[in-house]
Amino acid sequence: MHGMINLSESAQTYFRRLLDTQGGDAVGIRLSAVEPGTPRADARLEFCDNGDLLGDEWAIECEGFTLFVDGASVPYLDSAEIDYASTATGGQLNIRAPRIKGETPAADASLVERVRWLIESEINPQLASHKGRVALDSIDADGVVYLRFGGGCHGCGMADVTLKQGIETQMMARFPEVTAVRDATDHSTGAAPYIARG
Repeated sequence: MHGMINLSESAQTYFRRLLDTQGGDAVGIRLSAVEPGTPRADARLEFCDNGDLLGDEWAIECEGFTLFVDGASVPYLDSAEIDYASTATGGQLNIRAPRIKGETPAADASLVERVRWLIESEINPQLASHKGRVALDSIDADGVVYLRFGGGCHGCGMADVTLKQGIETQMMARFPEVTAVRDATDHSTGAAPYIARG
């Protein structure tokens, strides 16, 4: 099944060298997706021996070793390219997996799914520089989106500005169904859980 994962010659040579240095136990290299389907997704490679294998892996036979792809990760690692680029200081293994972060929800997906995707794929990466993040709390029948702020945004005096000028503008431009974005965080507490105010 070389169609699904493209392993360059240099990457195969590199893996063979690594396996040689491992001694006799490792039978191959296992490739899996960590947190697939989210913007934080990453690919992980590790040595494996027969005892590590679950039996649902896809085995890709390479010259001198086998690449095992974690069964649950297969849809996310489809069409991945693994290449090893030699550099002056050694070399760099590059894994490009176009599907690993998941697919943007279709236009007919629920508003909740589409808003959540926008938060995870675009808004939280912007807030990460301030060590902050937001999570979707709820969307009411009138199209008002309620968000909870966490991390560096929790209790931050600028959270309101971020919400109104940044997130609300972005969300309303993207989704005509959204009428407003409100803050569901109780910023005065900072650490206590948010309790719905009756």
